[in-house]
Amino acid sequence: MRPTYHLLPRESWTRANLDPTAAYAAPTLATEGFIHCTDGAGALIDTANRYYRDDPRPYVVLAIDLDAAGSPWTMEDAAGIYPHVHGTIARAAIIGFRPVIRAADGRFVRIADEGPAG
Repeated sequence: MRPTYHLLPRESWTRANLDPTAAYAAPTLATEGFIHCTDGAGALIDTANRYYRDDPRPYVVLAIDLDAAGSPWTMEDAAGIYPHVHGTIARAAIIGFRPVIRAADGRFVRIADEGPAG
């Protein structure tokens, strides 16, 4: 198993989950050609704060097994923590999802049921 995370607004996951048998396709698949992922809870929280802190919507994190994604993936960043999935993600590869806990100021703090990010 090769685990990674994918961050998305809760409403997007609810919409995508209307057909729980369909492969998952984030909007970035159509606009950028891949689905963004992040390795590690700390890196995910850092990314969320960098790009989505001012977005007040609730967010969730999908835990994904890249080995079971059903589409090729690449690691294009020098640090090796941001996998890009170049296609849809098979439902069997989504091994769970959890809300992201936020502070009153909008800052993302941690993934629910996990310890502090860092």
